[in-house]
Amino acid sequence: MLGREVRLRWRACSLRLLALCLAVFLCTHFSAELKRKQLSPVRLIGKGQTRKPEGHNRRMEELPSKRQVIYVRRSSRTYGRQGGIPRRDILKPVRWHIDLQPWASSLHSLNEEATRFLQYITKSQIVCSRLVTNGLTDQSENTGKPWTVCLDDKFSLTHQIRNKQCRVYSLGLGEDDNIFDFNMASRGCEVHRFDPSIRSAHVHEGERLWYHRLSVDWRDPNPAIATHQLHTNTKKLGTILNEFGHWKIDVLKADMESAEWKILENLILEGTVEQVGQLIMEIHLHWPGFEVSGNDSSVVRYWYSLFKELEHKDFKLFYTYKDLSKPQMFLKKEVFNASSCYILSWVNTRWM
Repeated sequence: MLGREVRLRWRACSLRLLALCLAVFLCTHFSAELKRKQLSPVRLIGKGQTRKPEGHNRRMEELPSKRQVIYVRRSSRTYGRQGGIPRRDILKPVRWHIDLQPWASSLHSLNEEATRFLQYITKSQIVCSRLVTNGLTDQSENTGKPWTVCLDDKFSLTHQIRNKQCRVYSLGLGEDDNIFDFNMASRGCEVHRFDPSIRSAHVHEGERLWYHRLSVDWRDPNPAIATHQLHTNTKKLGTILNEFGHWKIDVLKADMESAEWKILENLILEGTVEQVGQLIMEIHLHWPGFEVSGNDSSVVRYWYSLFKELEHKDFKLFYTYKDLSKPQMFLKKEVFNASSCYILSWVNTRWM
């Protein structure tokens, strides 16, 4: 009788102990699961960086006052779409090289490459019903180089000028070649001229004209070199746009004295050219240009490929000018009836 009572008590204790162990196991499991779910979003954000509100990078840039321009460094280059003007997409892959076009012929000859290139730069791709040179409507008053824009109503520039929201960047300055900048400013455009020789970092002249002690290059300065050791203050155009808080340039005018090829390459590879409405550029053909290497055929193929990249980004050539006052040279040769200097104007047809 006593043995039976002991067995019953032992069985009851065993069941209670088993129930207690089960309860402890379940509590531990549920606690761990709850903790995992609470920590999961934090880890996800830490891995992909802090999320920002959707409208954080879509705000409108503030227009400068008549007496002051405020430069705001942007921490992001993500843009949306505003006023029909496309903005850059940060998700686009980084490019390191342009896509070279196929050779003009199997012989890889300079004659074939030069013929294709010169035909390309001397023929307009789109008709502009209203060409304006040096910001003047009266063509008889034009002096100096023919910097020509298109004020056709189907493109955005004429509307931006009318609304006093036009922005012009002028690269490569000369005291005898400033009529375009002054006249565009008088039309109501915000004009930024880049001159590394001025004493002050930024100079405001007139109502809508600014000078900046900067020159545009295809690379930023080496951070290992102290600023006071640099001969000039040079930066990439994308860096300048980011620091100024500007997301678009309605007109980019450039005379870079043979640095235009590498600068144009940088604008294409980084996508900065997509922030430009109209591009006016003086190109130099008497030698390959700074840091452009290869034999003559390869150089011309490279030039041609750059312009085809522009075309791929919906830039259309609407004006071409052959400068007969410059030496008639092509890669140091008096051949192909070519000038050493041309002025070309493109319009970004995405900005229609």
